[in-house]
Amino acid sequence: MKLTRFWIEWRGFFAIIVVMILFRSIAADWNQVPSGSMLPSILEGDRLVVDKLAYGLRVPFTRIHLLQWDDPDRGDIVTFPSPQTEELYVKRVIAIPGDLIELRSNQLIINDIPATYSHLTEIQQNKLDLSEFDQRFFTQLQETHLSSERVVQVRKTLSIHERESANFGPYRVPEGSYFVMGDNRNNSRDSRRPEVGTITRDRIMGRAHAVAFSLRTDQYYLPRAHRWFVDL
Repeated sequence: MKLTRFWIEWRGFFAIIVVMILFRSIAADWNQVPSGSMLPSILEGDRLVVDKLAYGLRVPFTRIHLLQWDDPDRGDIVTFPSPQTEELYVKRVIAIPGDLIELRSNQLIINDIPATYSHLTEIQQNKLDLSEFDQRFFTQLQETHLSSERVVQVRKTLSIHERESANFGPYRVPEGSYFVMGDNRNNSRDSRRPEVGTITRDRIMGRAHAVAFSLRTDQYYLPRAHRWFVDL
């Protein structure tokens, strides 16, 4: 009797919880960024809004697709579980199935077409708030390739390990897979690393399109008010 009364009184609350869990699984979610691999576009402590319906509909809590209506494109910021550890990664799609990708001294080349690079405008610098970056060691550049563009960060002086990551390929992206990289080009565990490799279509969970809010993890989680509700 008590259990029945409890269920009657609280069933609406439990229904809301179930709906919220299902919504986060199949429609939209928010993910914390734990590392600096996507600097300067995404900062450590950002909470990203992820559209899980951007490319299709899945069975809740699985990677099984019920419907697909779009595919990731070059320049999309996507989330996926690491093939090695299942840790959630946030990276940018650089090359799509069939693309031939190469990196020469941090210059991106796709299908024999090199990307172009330029220094940031004052508006771009103000938007990124470069005060958080040590300009003695890093350079931020606008990278443009065909219709895709983003701001990337590279080290001014590369270590031996970083020189290895600055050169890659040429490599043909397999069918059904995507080549992803971090915008922080010399400090990102991505498709250039054998333990990650290209990401199969079923692993891509959704597209990140905005920062919900941001906290400074190095300053007692003080808020970065200027990054709240900012589109990526």
